[in-house]
Amino acid sequence: MSNWDILWSSYDVFLNGFYNTLKLFGLSAVLAFILGSVIVFLLEGSRPRLKIPLRIFIDAMRMLPFLILAYLLYYGLPSAGIRMSAWTAGIIALVIYHGAYFAEILRGCRATFAQGQVEVAIAQGFSLPKMFMRIILPQLILKTRGLLGNQLIILLKDTAFLVIITVRELTAAASSLSSTYFIPMEAFIVVIGFYWLISIGLELLIKMIGRFGAKRGFENA
Repeated sequence: MSNWDILWSSYDVFLNGFYNTLKLFGLSAVLAFILGSVIVFLLEGSRPRLKIPLRIFIDAMRMLPFLILAYLLYYGLPSAGIRMSAWTAGIIALVIYHGAYFAEILRGCRATFAQGQVEVAIAQGFSLPKMFMRIILPQLILKTRGLLGNQLIILLKDTAFLVIITVRELTAAASSLSSTYFIPMEAFIVVIGFYWLISIGLELLIKMIGRFGAKRGFENA
């Protein structure tokens, strides 16, 4: 039996890891983007006391390696009496880490917007949350979709680090089969293929968002 035949006979292990990776990535991506959007909204100016703590949070996450954050949440917090499952620790690490990056991407683009948009929206009776959700955020998404797409791919790749806290995702599946059958090359080639498929899906999604924005007139806003 060839190495590829061995892997095919264990396809359920890969599918389970792929499914877990998709769950991790999907949930973390949505929550991280929401967190980043909330941070940018809070930085709008209505709550000046929050600006310094939020900037410290963003800078701290950008300077901290993701692997260390995941390690601290799962292995470090129990020493302080706080225990959580590997999945919970992994998702929290992904959300707060990449939420800070999403916030910085959106904030940088927000700084280039003309203040007149806000003044006109307020004059039309828009509240700050409604103005942000209906006018500012759609433009931010469209103008930064390339950067957001890159950050999503980085988030996807960071899910592989969660193998160190025993999360059973794609990399863990490949490591398990590799150590059992001593076929690391073939096992990780399959994993690369799965990551590639997800990345292609993300690229198509970003293109669809761009076409949707162009039809709605946001592209040149």
